[in-house]
Amino acid sequence: MDPTNFTPALGRPKLTGAYDLAIRLLTREKTWRSALLDQLAPSGDDVILDVGCGTGTFALLVKEAVPNARVVGLDPDPAVLEIAAGKASAAGIEIEWRQAFAHEADRYGDPFTKVVSSLVFHQVPMEEKRRGIAAMVGAVRSGGEVHIADYARQRSRLMRALFGLVQRLDGFENTEPNARGAMEAILADLEPDSGRPRRVVRTPTGEISLFRLKVGPALQKRLAPPVTGGSREAS
Repeated sequence: MDPTNFTPALGRPKLTGAYDLAIRLLTREKTWRSALLDQLAPSGDDVILDVGCGTGTFALLVKEAVPNARVVGLDPDPAVLEIAAGKASAAGIEIEWRQAFAHEADRYGDPFTKVVSSLVFHQVPMEEKRRGIAAMVGAVRSGGEVHIADYARQRSRLMRALFGLVQRLDGFENTEPNARGAMEAILADLEPDSGRPRRVVRTPTGEISLFRLKVGPALQKRLAPPVTGGSREAS
């Protein structure tokens, strides 16, 4: 894995240590994280993957709410994973941390019942948005759910202007498609209703939208890689 092939928390490695404070002050964190937790509705039987878990705040929130749930956090950035592991250890909470990209979410074969992601896809290129969301669908068992909270379409001039701070930190090229509705379009292509936000939270850095996608066998079959012929013998 190329350790530089991702956008760091807050856009720059030197700002990673300030990430939790910035999110708390600039995103109405308690409001949207609580809404996402309510939407996720974790239970003790759930096996939950947090894609792009960052410093582990939401993974810890899930585990604190439902101690019997199994929670796995995944992120490509070793610096934020180190912070996440430290927070979990200090709280006496057991969470498995994995270093990987969103598009690798489905490579482990775990029987995840729910997959969640927050404030990740506005930071990545268009193709990675599609690949990452497809991998989230592939990582969940049939009948499971995918939940996403992120900066999506900015629907007013004010929110568009406020989102400019995020764009300056995370880069215009990757964030601009989200502001124009890329998340809604990608999700609607998978399942029309999932492209409509279930809730939109207005924040000092733009609107954060919450999405939910129910994963059935037909969708999994459509996204499954094609079966190729040929010999499986070692060369």
